[in-house]
Amino acid sequence: MPRLVAVHSFDMRRRTALKNIFCGTAFSIPYLAKRGILATFSPLPTFSFNDEIDTVERKAMASVAEDFMRNFDAPALSVAIAHNGRFVYEQAFGVTSRKTREELTASCLFRIASTSKPITSAAIFDLIEKGRLRSEDKVFGEHGILRGDYGRRPYRQWVEQITIDHLLTHTGGGWNNGPDDPMFSNPGMNHAELISWTLNSQPLANPPGTVFAYSNFGYCVLGRVIEKVTRQSYSDHVRNTILSPCGITDMRIAGNTIEDRAAREVTYYGQNGENPYGMNVTRMDSHGGWLATPSDLVQFAAHIDGFDSKRNILKAETIRMMAAPNNVNPNYARGWRVNPKGHWWHLGSLPGTTAIVVSTSSDFCWAALTNTRRQPEEEMDGALDQMVWDMVLKVNAWRAAIAQDVLPHGEERTAFCLSYPR
Repeated sequence: MPRLVAVHSFDMRRRTALKNIFCGTAFSIPYLAKRGILATFSPLPTFSFNDEIDTVERKAMASVAEDFMRNFDAPALSVAIAHNGRFVYEQAFGVTSRKTREELTASCLFRIASTSKPITSAAIFDLIEKGRLRSEDKVFGEHGILRGDYGRRPYRQWVEQITIDHLLTHTGGGWNNGPDDPMFSNPGMNHAELISWTLNSQPLANPPGTVFAYSNFGYCVLGRVIEKVTRQSYSDHVRNTILSPCGITDMRIAGNTIEDRAAREVTYYGQNGENPYGMNVTRMDSHGGWLATPSDLVQFAAHIDGFDSKRNILKAETIRMMAAPNNVNPNYARGWRVNPKGHWWHLGSLPGTTAIVVSTSSDFCWAALTNTRRQPEEEMDGALDQMVWDMVLKVNAWRAAIAQDVLPHGEERTAFCLSYPR
């Protein structure tokens, strides 16, 4: 049954809105004078392969993808692209497994690593929109959503000051993704045990809201906030309230071992001694644990991109909040990296996984997933990002639309701040 919700017009283009934010000016979103109009959300239209891409262009796109695979020894690569709310390209390259040599298809699932974070952010903003959470709500302590559910009381310095917004913006004060990242410690612990251990043993380095420090652990805690407020498992709630309204049915939380692979899931390959099956990926659920196809990620991004209220599952004002750069790091919003051109994106990186999802200011959405990672990861992240831009620019019909998105002087188009950790 499609979900019915009130929608409002978003007649200010997203690019203009974000430009105003970056310039520090006030910005408001006009609404239809009449409220309460209902719209039915549905998947994007069926893929179309014969409207805009000719045979020569398709071969040129494939050549770009194959060059990437050779350069990074990637067994599998899958790409999906939508424009103006319509799928325009979907292609899988390579094999699901070097052992079986089974041909990869567009329906094959990949771990998506940190491209899970925009999904968790959307779930939090859906709860905010419904009045079940506030961005300024405290997380821990007597007045927090989680109260004293985890760790010993009294909590260490600053812990009870952490808000939902601090976790969304990676400004919680600590627990970053460096060598001591809690999410890669104690793989035998469950969520409750790990959160308690972290609160007890890893003090915050800074007062919340003062320093940007990319935190997988912070998004793990947001998953537990969702569970506390909804009284559902994180994955069930996200499937019911975020993914299903987008028409996504296949996404699920990944398993840890090769024996735990889902149907149609690829095999992962480590490089430089990395072991893709030596992590507790299931425990990463809300910060890096989802399985998806590229088209799933495109479906999701196109339903929260702010371009079309008929397909967006969040209100315009909610999307504005989600995409607004935070006060500490102007290149990160809330679950999305952003830049002054009005692009949103997120990268994902784990042993055996490199992923990207992008939403541009010209209403393109795309995603690319592969089943390996090479260190330094920043090099492969940047190459995957550049690969899709180069594929898009092979299509004559798209060049005029995409021209406005290119940053000057040949800079990276979306991920020009790749030096920030993933």
